[in-house]
Amino acid sequence: MLAVLATAPGQFFFLGRASSSSSCNDACRPYPVRPGLAFQNKAVVYAILFRSAAETLATIAADPKHLGAKIGILSVLHTWGSALNHHPHVHMIVPGGGISFDGTRWVACRSNFLLSVEVLSCLFRRLVLEKLIAAHQAGQLQFFGNHARLSNARAFAAFLAPLWKSDWVVYAKHPFGGPSEVLRYLARYTHRVAISNRRLISIDDRGVTFKWKDYRIEGPERYKQMTLDPHEFIRRFLMHVLPAGFHRIRYYGFLNSQSRAHNIARIRELLAVPLIPVDAIKALDTTPEQPKAPEHPCPCCGGPMRIIEIFRRGQQPQHRASPVPHAIRIDTS
Repeated sequence: MLAVLATAPGQFFFLGRASSSSSCNDACRPYPVRPGLAFQNKAVVYAILFRSAAETLATIAADPKHLGAKIGILSVLHTWGSALNHHPHVHMIVPGGGISFDGTRWVACRSNFLLSVEVLSCLFRRLVLEKLIAAHQAGQLQFFGNHARLSNARAFAAFLAPLWKSDWVVYAKHPFGGPSEVLRYLARYTHRVAISNRRLISIDDRGVTFKWKDYRIEGPERYKQMTLDPHEFIRRFLMHVLPAGFHRIRYYGFLNSQSRAHNIARIRELLAVPLIPVDAIKALDTTPEQPKAPEHPCPCCGGPMRIIEIFRRGQQPQHRASPVPHAIRIDTS
């Protein structure tokens, strides 16, 4: 999946899956790549997904025929489908514009258009396949079981050959819930794996039952329940444990870690957005507001006293206390 949310004042885009068909269950590359290649080479293939998606966006955005600017990208890796199947894909959040290459202005995209999905899909396909071939030639890919034959260069080239001819589709739409909903969706899974507790229905000797969504079906029928043998449930869950040290969140372009603070400050200048000092932001986030001591504390209880009148020595106060209301007596006999 090449998923992009581009945000700017009034500008929001969501670029959906890049795949060999329009089915929402397809991964970001045609189906033959997924079962063994990605599963047996997680670190290498996941890194290729990250780099290819980021390079695709950055290259097309830099072209003056499209946007002509340097963009920023926040990427989040997901490896699961709703049924806990192995479905690696990368979501990407991208501002709706970029910094001009001379650094003197902000280049905004059109209000309803970011980049051409046809151009993105073609470049993404080429980059993924070229990087897979390069990884194979460098001996970075390993194959086991039924896929052991792919260690041979000719067999691997034949394995990838049909993918060059397939249409890799990038689906683009405005997010239904707006940008905040997409951010909320991604935030739920940045430090969570595969399934949340609320989707679990029951656990017993027969297996684990959970809710899942069949994206191939429209309407309420897409919401289903699935029961898996405990061993199968554990197997599917463990498929999504990332290799040691692998980062599921990555930044590119003007959001890269080395120059992010400087670039954001520059963008605020170009957009004439008031700049809030970082120290002030941290102070607001970490230091709760302390209650102020009353200006005129009561000498008895310490509570605040309200001044109703000030008069000099010898003067008669003008303020008169409110009369005490007469007690209302009710005969309940």
